[in-house]
Amino acid sequence: EMVEERRSVNELIEENLALQEQIDALTNENTLLMQDKYELSNLRELYELDLQYSEYEKIGARIIASNSSNWFNSFIIDKGTDDGIMVNMNVIAGSGLVGIVVETGSNWARVNSIINDSSYVSASVLHTQDNMVVSGDMQLIEQGVIAYSQLIDEEGLVQKGDKIVTSNISDKYLPG
Repeated sequence: EMVEERRSVNELIEENLALQEQIDALTNENTLLMQDKYELSNLRELYELDLQYSEYEKIGARIIASNSSNWFNSFIIDKGTDDGIMVNMNVIAGSGLVGIVVETGSNWARVNSIINDSSYVSASVLHTQDNMVVSGDMQLIEQGVIAYSQLIDEEGLVQKGDKIVTSNISDKYLPG
């Protein structure tokens, strides 16, 4: 009877080890699937962005560094002059304009964010075409609000939540 118990304990230990290996394999597989899901989500977002701005030629890039304690002031992307990137090119992400290229190297570029405190962008309200100037303001942006000035809205049609786009009178930013 003792030999029988010892064998069943050994069998349980072996079974436990086999199950642990299976758990490890499934955990790794799950991690890979989550990475694929995340990448697919990112690619879908880029595809939507590509469709939304189909009239513009685009190059995909990743943020590789930030030069300040605040990510939003400026950042470095992994594309440069070798890829056709030039100063004053516009940078877009999921919801639209995020910045402008201010410096380039062969395989990198520095982007100034449009929400940093020294940024000003000529813009217009999409549905009324009323022009304004949008200025960077980190504290307001954190509340989900943009700072603007010089809006002339004589009919009072502009409302909170209206879509704001770059205007066609900007010398640096592409319209829309």
